[in-house]
Amino acid sequence: MSEELNNTLSGANYTAANITVLEGLEAVRKRPAMYIGDVNMRGLHHLVYEVVDNSIDEALAGYCDKINVTILENNAIRVEDNGRGIPIDMHEKENRSALEVVMTVLHAGGKFDKGSYKVSGGLHGVGVSCVNALSVHAKVVVRRGGKVYEQEYERGNPLYSVREIGTTDKTGTTTEFLPDPEIFTVLEYDYDILCSRLRELAFLNKGIELTIKDMRHKIDEEYRHDIFYSQNGLKDFIAYLDATREKLMPEPICIEGEKQGIPIEIAMQYNTTFTENLHSYVNNINTHEGGTHLQGFRQGMTRTLKAYATKEGMFDKLKFEIAGDDFREGLTAVISVKVAEPQFEGQTKTKLGNSEVTAAVSQMVGEMLTNYLEEHPKEAKMIVDKVILAATARHAARKARDLVQRQGVFGSLGLPGKLADCSHNDPSRCELFLVEGDSAGGTAKQGRNREYQAILPLRGKILNVEKAMQHRVLDSEEIKNIYTALGVSIGTADDAKALNMDKLRYHKVIIMTDADVDGSHIATLILTFFFRYMRELIENGYVYIATPPLYLIQKGKQSRYCWTEQEREQITLELGGEDASKVDIQRYKGLGEMSEHQLWETTMDPEQRTLRQVSIDNAAEADKVFSMLMGDEVPPRRDFIEQHATYANIDA
Repeated sequence: MSEELNNTLSGANYTAANITVLEGLEAVRKRPAMYIGDVNMRGLHHLVYEVVDNSIDEALAGYCDKINVTILENNAIRVEDNGRGIPIDMHEKENRSALEVVMTVLHAGGKFDKGSYKVSGGLHGVGVSCVNALSVHAKVVVRRGGKVYEQEYERGNPLYSVREIGTTDKTGTTTEFLPDPEIFTVLEYDYDILCSRLRELAFLNKGIELTIKDMRHKIDEEYRHDIFYSQNGLKDFIAYLDATREKLMPEPICIEGEKQGIPIEIAMQYNTTFTENLHSYVNNINTHEGGTHLQGFRQGMTRTLKAYATKEGMFDKLKFEIAGDDFREGLTAVISVKVAEPQFEGQTKTKLGNSEVTAAVSQMVGEMLTNYLEEHPKEAKMIVDKVILAATARHAARKARDLVQRQGVFGSLGLPGKLADCSHNDPSRCELFLVEGDSAGGTAKQGRNREYQAILPLRGKILNVEKAMQHRVLDSEEIKNIYTALGVSIGTADDAKALNMDKLRYHKVIIMTDADVDGSHIATLILTFFFRYMRELIENGYVYIATPPLYLIQKGKQSRYCWTEQEREQITLELGGEDASKVDIQRYKGLGEMSEHQLWETTMDPEQRTLRQVSIDNAAEADKVFSMLMGDEVPPRRDFIEQHATYANIDA
């Protein structure tokens, strides 16, 4: 063995010289995903959220009521508020302007001083400096003390000291930044994604006006723009979420107050659906995984409703016990708390861990819900009747649920007959394709890599779970096959609908349907099922959508695939010139029209395919969209389709 290799293995070459110290914002640029999640679409939009959150903190402190977001022509972002303006005086320890400190130093800001902000959101104090570090250029203009100040930055480094540029009778901060193409793989902002977050913030912070303008697009000679404002806060939020559902009560139940120094706001409403839709927030941060505030809400609501129904004798004729789940079926609720020192659990920081919040929320819900039930006996009876119906259905679902539980997960016994399984047993390497129809399933089985790719053909359109009770869902043959193939089980002592993923057999579940209207409908039905009954699959990043090509264009021995109309036009021009008749254009109406080789090389080969990973950036917005698309109300669905449809002249 060589002396150099010997030294390497023994650690002799591992010295202080190998230790890299990243100064200032270098760490953010070196490992951006650690600070903003990723460098794709989600991370790009997170930059905007961080700047807006600073303005929201000003609003929570009572100093700001207008926030304007503008997408500029070059995809730069401008955020303007009418708050106090970031301080510009000299920072004693840093010996430079406080504005420069806030923009260039991690963990610097007013939110760490409880005299400045009682509560705050944002990315734990690193937000705006991270935005600066990940922008090729940024500029901040501060209106404060009758004067206007500015400072510009390039990739986090100030180009000059803070300077005075004018006078004004207004106050506030304007932050403008252009994301760095060296960092981000996606640079174009999605207007609808930003709208969803601003709308959510307007509901969570009543009385604050948030506007957005897109200077990249004009509609009828006007730039696209929206204004979000809520006078009633969470009450309006519930009305928005349940707009396409049939309500059981004329008005939502609203709970608002302070308990143990914790401001608590809750709105809840029962509807005729069979799903539970709870959305929880801490300091405007969406806590996807719940936490102590959600636990307190569930405890308080279950205890109070159970005590009321028992006292009124409404459960006397029941021959079985009522479970906690039964009280929440068909319930839409938003729980928002403001915590001075929030403690988050888990890597994603979306689960609240403060133990004192549980008792505070539980007590608040118990007191106010008791008063509501006593004062509204008609609505109280409707709620209890809904609970009894849910309990009855749960008992009917128990047998159906038992039928889909797996015994030997990796054995062949019990697997669906149509499943063509893979030979590998490591879930992290295995893929399951959910394929539309037996014909396409047969092609996929022939074209796949049998070592790690499994195929499950689905017959037609699966059940629309948005309009079905749980026992009907679990009675569906296609849905039972999905549960069985995946190897997951349902139900725990605490949650009868919980998904046990310990024996999940595939870490890639790929929906592969035809590139037509029916295929899109089937994919939406499957996604609705995953969102309502297997959300953990989506949250863990296991669900994907395959993207088969729309066209095959051939000229002689040359052949090219196209995934969009624009690609078809471009490639037709490249191969055939101005005369399209010189090329043969084949429109794929279904996966079954492709040979196994074509399906493999365009849609299934990991080296060449494009998979779209399904994620939930905004659970409340996703809840509303699924309810609207798959529910009973037709007009909202028609409006949505007309707004988002892309029209093209294709063969029928």
